[in-house]
Amino acid sequence: MESISRISNLLESARELTLDASSAARSGFRSPARPLDSRQIKKLLDSRADRDVLDGLRRVTTMAYRGQKTLPFFSSVVKNVASPNLEIKKLVYIYVVHHAEQEPDMALLSINTIQKSLSDANPQVRALALRTMSGIRVPVISQIVSLAIKKGAADMSPYVRRAAALAIPKCYRLDPSQLPSLLEYLGTLLGDKQYYVAGAAVAAFMAVCPERLDLIHRHYRDLVRKLVDMDEWSQLATLRMLTIYARKCFPRRTRQVAQESTTAASNNSRRSYKTTAARTLDLGDFYGEPAADSSGSSDTGQVATPTEPSTFQTVVDLDPDLTLFLNAIRPLLQSRNAGVVVAVSRCYVSVGTAEYVRDAVGPLVALLRGPQDTQQIALYNIASVCLAYPADFVRYASRFLVRATDPPAVWRLKLEVLALLFPHSPAPIKSLILSELEHFARGSDKALVREAVRAIGRCAQATDGPGGSGGQADATTAARCLRLLLAQITSLDGTLAAESLTVIRHLIQQDPEAHAATVVRLAKNLDAAADPQARATIIWLVGEFSGLNGEDNIAADVLRILLKDFASESEAAKRQIVLLAAKVYLHHINREAERNPPPAPSDAKPTPSPTPSPLADLVPEGFADDGGFGSPPSHSPLPAASPAPDESADHPIRRLWDYVLLLARYDVSYDLRDRTRLYRALLEVPQLATLMLLAPKPVPHAPSPSAVRRGFTLGSAALVLGAGGDASSAASLDSTGGGTVSRGMLHGIRGYEPLPDWVHEGDEPDARLRETEESLAAAQYDDRRSGKSGAVPADASLDAAAAKSRGPVVGGAGTNGGRAAAGKLGSKTLDDWLAEEEAEEEDDDDDDDDDDEEEDSSEEESSDEGDDEDEEESEEEESSEEEDDESESGEENDRLMPA
Repeated sequence: MESISRISNLLESARELTLDASSAARSGFRSPARPLDSRQIKKLLDSRADRDVLDGLRRVTTMAYRGQKTLPFFSSVVKNVASPNLEIKKLVYIYVVHHAEQEPDMALLSINTIQKSLSDANPQVRALALRTMSGIRVPVISQIVSLAIKKGAADMSPYVRRAAALAIPKCYRLDPSQLPSLLEYLGTLLGDKQYYVAGAAVAAFMAVCPERLDLIHRHYRDLVRKLVDMDEWSQLATLRMLTIYARKCFPRRTRQVAQESTTAASNNSRRSYKTTAARTLDLGDFYGEPAADSSGSSDTGQVATPTEPSTFQTVVDLDPDLTLFLNAIRPLLQSRNAGVVVAVSRCYVSVGTAEYVRDAVGPLVALLRGPQDTQQIALYNIASVCLAYPADFVRYASRFLVRATDPPAVWRLKLEVLALLFPHSPAPIKSLILSELEHFARGSDKALVREAVRAIGRCAQATDGPGGSGGQADATTAARCLRLLLAQITSLDGTLAAESLTVIRHLIQQDPEAHAATVVRLAKNLDAAADPQARATIIWLVGEFSGLNGEDNIAADVLRILLKDFASESEAAKRQIVLLAAKVYLHHINREAERNPPPAPSDAKPTPSPTPSPLADLVPEGFADDGGFGSPPSHSPLPAASPAPDESADHPIRRLWDYVLLLARYDVSYDLRDRTRLYRALLEVPQLATLMLLAPKPVPHAPSPSAVRRGFTLGSAALVLGAGGDASSAASLDSTGGGTVSRGMLHGIRGYEPLPDWVHEGDEPDARLRETEESLAAAQYDDRRSGKSGAVPADASLDAAAAKSRGPVVGGAGTNGGRAAAGKLGSKTLDDWLAEEEAEEEDDDDDDDDDDEEEDSSEEESSDEGDDEDEEESEEEESSEEEDDESESGEENDRLMPA
């Protein structure tokens, strides 16, 4: 009978294996099984066979992710939470976490079983149970979750400890009152020897209490050493945390060094970099004060020899712990994750020096070989770094050339980077960039053509490198850019023509006298310019420089030609024509006033007259009676203008001005009529009109669109989405002189937090807070390997360890652990506790012997005291006799001294 039952069990097992294999084959090579109704799914969930239960759970999970209702299966699913099958347990946990908020009472029924899984022999089951318990968002179980985290933090398996670290933020969001106990667990997990546990603890630290840097001090050096081995997500969190830590705990120390020693310092140490200071000091005058004697003679009467001015440069001295961090993250530049590369670049830009940033340039440019979305994010960060370190990207200029397959977001950023690199590039690179921009300026894509024209304008206005001509563009480069832009004036695309003319206007305003021929060429192209905005820009340029060369200027002839077709012009062009007429007529009045100066005022006192209105001088006779244009005299069909000294009414410029007044008087645009009245009133007072119309205009500057994103943290979403990044916002930022971006310019982006400022000198935490026994041992080992120090004797090591264990106490408690924060630098080890116990036992054994010894010692002390008293009395007698002898000898000496 036993053999028959054994054979039947084997046949049943073979049947189940065959069914499992057939179902797997069906699911792999055929279409999915047909959907089942709720009754059949419940039947599968209530089955005793693991295969049916697993099938039912998979169907329920599929329905949940498709958005179908799966809540009616809650009771049937929760019954399988105690299944020994790991696959079933995983699916049940997923279902419970997904529906716990909707059915909290039913979810609580499974807490006891999940809590029992925390003691399972399999570490994966323990980690899964802890992760599931922390994911159930029911506030009632917050204390149970906290106890589970405490148990998981002390688990032998690193997988469970990692799950405990990741559960800390979930428990904090569930119940913030558990923070004190969670901080205790977090402090333990931060010092874990396994790098993947420490990385998860850092991520939890940044989510729960990023301001509690006092928890990081004693683990700082260990985290720096473990950083390379962490996973990518932990590396991102750790890099951000250590960057903030460096800003708050390491002050920025700088010093002035002579230029000769700068090269040697840069070769000997990577902790210094050079920033151009160009500060000359007079070595003859130590305090930089002028000498009292202008002849240069010193106080000694000798003539002071002039000393050669020496250039000093600013060198940054980095903290040794900060240097350890910057050197440790250099291998991460070769990471396969683009986010890690950007994070390392952020660290170098934020807390490093120029030499470290130079190391990150190549890996940043290498990200352009990735997908298009990665290219776009990389280009945003490259453009931000280019604003501060453009010269380091010049060698990679060919990587930023636009390709035919680039999307608009990518080629727009590439053109922007090329414009940033242009002023710092050598002549061959400049020629390459201009040829590239010229090619795209003649393309068919209107958006690309406009951006290319704008880039040409920024190249023309850019300075010629750091040692350039003080803000003025290179003459050769500006001439070539001007030729490229003049070719776009006659384009049928009005926007392109307007953009080209705007850039040309900026170039002309930089040096008007050198571009007088350009204004003449623009005036000749007025007939070919069909766009209203382009024509208005050309007319404005002619009027703006109508005072050059006096009467030889072409402005009056251009005005005469334009007035022939005044009625057919656009409103924008009409406004500029009226402004041109006012400027031409004002220049004519000023020239006539210079030829015929007014007579000097007489000394006779004028008779007092009633005080007129302040606006009476500005309102000519008949101005208000005829709509502000004045009433023409009976002998002339034109309105009367203000009289000029020795001016004939038949002067051509005067007649042109009167004709403009007449044309504007009957125009349909009320705005044009109002402007004409304003100009006529201003011209009644030529001095006021000169201040208003002929005032020198500031030289415009078109900054890079990335200038508006200056100051955003590298790798942040605000760098891509914040502040728009258009030219208008960049111009407004440049006009205010802002070099950084405030919180008010984030346009609603939440969650962005800028990096903190550098801690002030003297407010940083004590460096001894970062010293531990492990770090000191590692440092000594490194020193012995490098040969910096010899072998340390064993007794010296033991004495140092004992002194370290007693440890000094630094200040009171604080958040940052600075000079006001404290803690014991050492802690008792197991050997110390055992030594104390042995000492206590020895003290108990010696108590009886001490009593007998005390009696004997008391008798000896009494006898010794008697002897000591006798000796003291004899000594006092001897000293008194010596004093008497000295006094007698002193009296004899006084008698022998002559008076």
